[in-house]
Amino acid sequence: MPTKFLDTSGLRCPMPLLKTKLALNAMSPGEQLEVIATDAGSVRDIPAYLKLSHHHLVCQTETDGNFRFVIRCGGQ
Repeated sequence: MPTKFLDTSGLRCPMPLLKTKLALNAMSPGEQLEVIATDAGSVRDIPAYLKLSHHHLVCQTETDGNFRFVIRCGGQ
């Protein structure tokens, strides 16, 4: 169950990724962030960033142009 919710609908690249990074930086390890985005670039950008970070992509879905990511915040 996500601890925090971030709606980046209507924002274009790179804003969904930047806002996701800022939200994760303000969270504690183990908390989960749910991100909603409408920019198709998020499908590439957010998972690519997470692979290079200490955070974990729990799930990713797409429904009618709305992209949903659930991310577990990792430790520093």
